[in-house]
Amino acid sequence: MKICFINPPFKAEYGKFSRESRSPAITKSGALYYPLWLIYAAAYCKKAGHEIYFLDAPAKQLNEEQSLALVEQNATDAMLFVYGTSTPSIKSDVAFAVEVKKRIPNSFALLVGTHPSACAEETLGYSSLIDAVAIGEFDETVLQLANTLQEGGDVASVRGLCLNGTDACKRTAPMPAMRNLDDIPFASEFIHEYLDPRDYFFAAATYPSIQIFTTRGCPFRCNFCVYPQTMHGHAFRTRSAENVVAEFEYIAKTFPDVKEVVIEDDTFTANKKRVMEICELLIARGVNKRLRWLCNARVNLDLETMVAMKKAGCRLIIPGIESGSQQILDNINKGTQVEQFSSYVANAKKAGLLIHACYMVGNCGETKETMQATLDLALKLNTDTAQFFPLIPYPGTEAYDWARKNNYIELEYDKYCLPDGTHNTVLSMPHLTAQEMLDFCNMARRKYYLRPRYILHRLRVGLTDPSDLKRSLKAFGKLKHFLFSKK
Repeated sequence: MKICFINPPFKAEYGKFSRESRSPAITKSGALYYPLWLIYAAAYCKKAGHEIYFLDAPAKQLNEEQSLALVEQNATDAMLFVYGTSTPSIKSDVAFAVEVKKRIPNSFALLVGTHPSACAEETLGYSSLIDAVAIGEFDETVLQLANTLQEGGDVASVRGLCLNGTDACKRTAPMPAMRNLDDIPFASEFIHEYLDPRDYFFAAATYPSIQIFTTRGCPFRCNFCVYPQTMHGHAFRTRSAENVVAEFEYIAKTFPDVKEVVIEDDTFTANKKRVMEICELLIARGVNKRLRWLCNARVNLDLETMVAMKKAGCRLIIPGIESGSQQILDNINKGTQVEQFSSYVANAKKAGLLIHACYMVGNCGETKETMQATLDLALKLNTDTAQFFPLIPYPGTEAYDWARKNNYIELEYDKYCLPDGTHNTVLSMPHLTAQEMLDFCNMARRKYYLRPRYILHRLRVGLTDPSDLKRSLKAFGKLKHFLFSKK
């Protein structure tokens, strides 16, 4: 059976909408993430024998009419249509799926992603032409649904769905989380056949890069993190070290222009033994001499592991530092201590790893004083790069429940992005307004990046690594308006 997977168009007139970023938007740095969850589900169904048509509209900056024309040219014989979604684009995503359904009426329309997982019945309420949404991790759900439709079976027997009904929506039995992740084909194999790596950009990575996941689920409980709370849960599941390194080898051989692998796991370093095994295999097979890589890495990462990672080709690590206030860290269930940050950064510098630090304001308990403490910490740590953003609470997270309970949040989902598709600050508190948080982040960004000390550092790094200089200049070209603007 033919299955059509679509990452729908959204605000193409303004840029490339990065739907699978943890905070979906047309980003100021020009980042565009691969639609990895759609890719994995499509690859899984292809492995099972189904024919696939895959359309990533944002990658080619296609508008609605261009996207519909491609669907009509390539997928009128598809029985199942699977649409990626996001919170800010959800109404547009539904409208696009409805238009396809009108043109191909005998097809089955399925929405997937974090938003419909958190708001299944509400999402189905937007249109009776949407047949169902998948709740949570959807690879196996899509495959079972495709098999059932092909055999003429009862879709109510498929786990992990919320089905649209005449009188009410009906949830089927939950789909268990996948345990053997090695069963899923490499994302990079699918990318090679269906996509172009040069369409995607991640500001922290050497261009062009390939993104992959090596784990699912996160054992930690940060109250704002959307994927563990809406899709993959907290049960930490891993691909084997052998499987991960085999994909690195495939990328090295198949993509001669690709310079870096972006490991998008919530916390790649959660299991030290596995990380060390991956590093040993990368070194033993010489892959570290061909590809560099980066990953999200929690601040409990030790020097020994950092040294092994650097030797294995790791160039950069991304910690979620979030705040300079211990009380804020406790309030968001971060499970880290402010005292850990300095030694983490010092160890990374000893190991020769670069750091992209993530900072966030607007969490429970935030004040102007705690925001200043965060900026002071960022300047003190002086990592290679840093980002400053207001909290964006997404449906399905504890942070969203907190914000909604206290009437701190705009409830219209289209407000999550500004009219031009860039991030919007939907959170506003009586003692700390959205504009104050936005102004602080803009000021922090300027103060951080326009320091003479920082500029000299970037030039030194660029002189020793021309590809890093090229990456920095590309990102700066996108960011310069926001750095020099006083708004």
